[in-house]
Amino acid sequence: MSQVIGGRSLRRWIGTRVNSTVHGGDLRLQRYREPPGDPGLFGPDTVVWRVHCDIPGMFTGGLAALLLQSLHPLAIAGVDQHSDFRQNPIDRLNRTAGFVSVTSYGSTEAAEAALSRVRRVHEYVRGTAPDGRPYSAADPELLTWVHVAETSCFLAGYQVFGRGRLTAAEQDRYFAEVAVVAERLGATDVPASTAEVRRYFAAVRGELAATEAALAAVEFLRGFGPTPGQRAAVRVLMNGAVSLLPPWAARTLRVRRPRPVQELVDRPAVHALGAVMRYGCEPSAIVGAARARVAAPRAEPGRAPAGNPVPMNGS
Repeated sequence: MSQVIGGRSLRRWIGTRVNSTVHGGDLRLQRYREPPGDPGLFGPDTVVWRVHCDIPGMFTGGLAALLLQSLHPLAIAGVDQHSDFRQNPIDRLNRTAGFVSVTSYGSTEAAEAALSRVRRVHEYVRGTAPDGRPYSAADPELLTWVHVAETSCFLAGYQVFGRGRLTAAEQDRYFAEVAVVAERLGATDVPASTAEVRRYFAAVRGELAATEAALAAVEFLRGFGPTPGQRAAVRVLMNGAVSLLPPWAARTLRVRRPRPVQELVDRPAVHALGAVMRYGCEPSAIVGAARARVAAPRAEPGRAPAGNPVPMNGS
C-alpha cells in the first residue's frame, strides 16, 4: 500500500512540475470541456490531435522550432525587440503552449478567441531590423515562415521521440490540417504537404542567417532553467532538439553535434526523460476533457444540458 501511495505521489509531483512549467499550473480546463459535441478546429480523428499530445515530441520539437525560427532575420528581430522572453521565459512558454493547446484541443469558441488575441498582438509588433529592413509580425510571409518552422519541428519531434511513426500520407495530412491555424492568423501560400514544405525551405534558405540576435537567443535557450534540475532537463531536451534540425540549420547556428553522439547519447537521453514525463503527465487532462466534450451529445436548441434546467420567468 505504501508503495502505491508513494508511486501516486511521485506521479502527481512530476505532473505538477511539468504542468506548472508549461501551462503555469492552471490548465483552464473549461476551455476544453464545453460545449457538448463541439469538435473544435480539428477533432479526435485528426493527425493534429495525435501529434500535439505527445510530450517528448512537443518539448523537443518546440525547442527545435525556436532555434529554426531564429534564422529568419526579421522574425528574430521582432522577438528580440518586442519579447520579454529573457526576463520572463516561463511566461512566454506558458503563452505559447496555451495557444497550441487551445487551438488544437479547445472548443471552437476558445480556439477562435485565442486566434483573435494573437492577431491583435501582431498588429503592434513592428519595427526595423538591424539590417534596416522594416518588419511586422502581421506580414503574411513572416507568418508562414514561423508556422512552417514550428510545425515541421513538431512533426520531426513526433517522428523521433513520439509513440510510433506517421506514414507519408499521415504526414501530409498533418501539414494540411494544421495549415488552418496559420491561414486564420493571416499567413498565405502555406505548404500543405511534406513535398511542399521541402520546396518551401529550399526557396527560403537564401533569406536565412545566424544574426547576432539569433546566436544570443540560442545561447540563452541552451542555459535556460531556474533550478539545476530544470537546467539539466533543458540541456537533455535541447540536445534532442538539435538532432531534429536540418543539418544546414544546425551548422548555421553552430549547434551541430556529431551524429554518433546524437544517436548514442542525445536521443536515448530524451527517450529516458520522456518516459518520466509520460509517467507523470499521462493521461492528459486536456485531451481527456476535449474527448469528453466531443463525445457528449449536443444540447438541443432552446434546451439546456441535463442537470442545468432552463431558468423560468427570468429567475
